[in-house]
Amino acid sequence: MQAARLYGIEDIRIETVQAPAEPGPDQVRIRVMAAGICGSDLHNFRTGQWMTRTPVTPGHEFSGEVMAVGPGVTGFRSRDRVVADSRVGCGTCHACQQGRSNLCASLGFVGEVCDGGFAGEVTLPARQLHRIPPDMPFWLAALAEPLSVAVHAINRLAPDSGMPVVVCGGGTIGGLAALVLSERHDGRVYLVERDPQRVRLLQETCGVSPVALDAIGPLVDGQAPRFMLDTTGSVAVAGHLLDHAAPGGRLVLAGLTATKLNLDLNLIVERELEVRGVSAFADEMPQAIALLPDLRERLKAFVTMIQGVEQIPDVYGELLAQQRTGLKTLIFPHPVAEEA
Repeated sequence: MQAARLYGIEDIRIETVQAPAEPGPDQVRIRVMAAGICGSDLHNFRTGQWMTRTPVTPGHEFSGEVMAVGPGVTGFRSRDRVVADSRVGCGTCHACQQGRSNLCASLGFVGEVCDGGFAGEVTLPARQLHRIPPDMPFWLAALAEPLSVAVHAINRLAPDSGMPVVVCGGGTIGGLAALVLSERHDGRVYLVERDPQRVRLLQETCGVSPVALDAIGPLVDGQAPRFMLDTTGSVAVAGHLLDHAAPGGRLVLAGLTATKLNLDLNLIVERELEVRGVSAFADEMPQAIALLPDLRERLKAFVTMIQGVEQIPDVYGELLAQQRTGLKTLIFPHPVAEEA
């Protein structure tokens, strides 16, 4: 079968590799049908920050069909449609024992610590799979993982009813968060995003109100913002939000950064500000899967669909050069005959 194999920094190759062997105890063999390229895939490709083994098949956002189950697997059977839980915890630390594997001290991800979904097939432990409805298209199901991150970010933000929310960044997570907020939150959603195509897309699909970062400081709906979500990872953006947050405000950070913030802690102390992080997702994947059917028509506008894993190196280059529109690029290792 064909697979994309990451050998090192800026070294990804398409190779013919042997298909996985029959699954062992508690394992499930999956035919990958749709896999999303994540910003972390590109970051790892450029920097090698999370490389723990090479070569490895990347891809942690994917859906597929069960081909075979190993001894001891009772929750899945052949032909079931599934999505992968990307998180790989140690299973023994305090966080894992409390069911919070996203806070595992040695947290890893599918496609980094083990082979992922940029291939025709993959084998994973049954505990890392969620069944999806038989009529859910694979392209839609592949969005369950990033949608789980967005839902977790919103759960961490927990905006009060009717209050405005500021979302900084209109990429995948920011866009999905804006979409979910447009469905679940009864307050106005403001978007800080420089790309006019993304702004237009999110206006049309989510009804967001574009706003310049500098305009947040003066007033949002007549007051400084209290609920802010940053998905950019920009320390300048985070610093600006903290500088202009209302007393009692809450800032949720869902973007990784390579630099440090020069922070005046007095702002947090005197205004009683809250700063919360977002590490992947907790138990939101079933919630995200349940949301997908209602969001389906609008999510169509978010995705670009590419046939064949052999396209991945070129697509990586185009995404890094910002030559592709849309918020999520999906790869189909096999022909899929289903409605969009």
